[in-house]
Amino acid sequence: MNPIRLAPSLLSADFARLGEEVRAIEAAGADLVHFDVMDNHYVPNLTMGPMVCEAIRPHVRIPIDVHLMVEPVDALIPLFAKAGANLITFHPEASRHVDRSLQLIRDHGCKAGLAFNPATPLGYMEHAMDKLDLVLLMGVNPGFGGQRFIGSTLLKLAEARRRIDAHHARGGQPVWLEVDGGVKLDNIAAIVQAGADTLVAGSAVFGAPDNDGGYHTVMRLLREHARGA
Repeated sequence: MNPIRLAPSLLSADFARLGEEVRAIEAAGADLVHFDVMDNHYVPNLTMGPMVCEAIRPHVRIPIDVHLMVEPVDALIPLFAKAGANLITFHPEASRHVDRSLQLIRDHGCKAGLAFNPATPLGYMEHAMDKLDLVLLMGVNPGFGGQRFIGSTLLKLAEARRRIDAHHARGGQPVWLEVDGGVKLDNIAAIVQAGADTLVAGSAVFGAPDNDGGYHTVMRLLREHARGA
C-alpha cells in the first residue's frame, strides 16, 4: 500500500491567523500544507498569492503544496517557487503549452503536477507523464470549500491509478495521486481504496471543534480511516 499523505487546505483556515494555523496543522501531523490559489477568472473566487505563501513559509518545515486555479499560469510559477512552494500543480486547460509549464516548474526546483476537474478527461496524463510528480483529481468543481464529494470521482481515481501504476511498471518515476474537495471521515477510506495516496481536507480539518481535541483528533481519525481502507 502507498504511504498516505494528509494535506490540510488553507482555504478553510482562519485567514486572520494563518501563521498559527499552519503551525497547528504541522503539530497535528500534516504531511503538506495545501495552498489554494484562485484568480476570480479561471474559478469564481479570489484567494491567496505568492506574498501569503512567502509569509507562511518560515512557520512550517513541511512542504507547501500550491494548487494554481488561475489562467494563465506561467507568470506565477517562478513567483511561487521563490516564495517557498515545494509542489506546484496547475490545470491543463489554463496553459497554452502544458509540457512547457511543467518544465518551468521543474526548472525552478519544484515538483510538478496536473490537476483535473470533474469533467476534464485524463488524456493529458499520457502525453506528460514523464514530467509529472503529482496528479490531482478534483472531487468537487473548484472555487469554494465545503462542497459535497462527487461520487463519480472514484471511478476516475481508479483509472488514474491504473495509468500511474502502468507508467511505474515501465520504469517511470513515482507519481503521487492526490484528491482535493469533499474529503471527509465518512469517505476517505473509499477514496484511498480507489487509489489516492494524498488527501486534501479543508473544512474537515479546520472545522474540527476545539473541545474535541481539535486538529490533533481529526487528523488522527482521518489517518486511521484512510489506513483502514
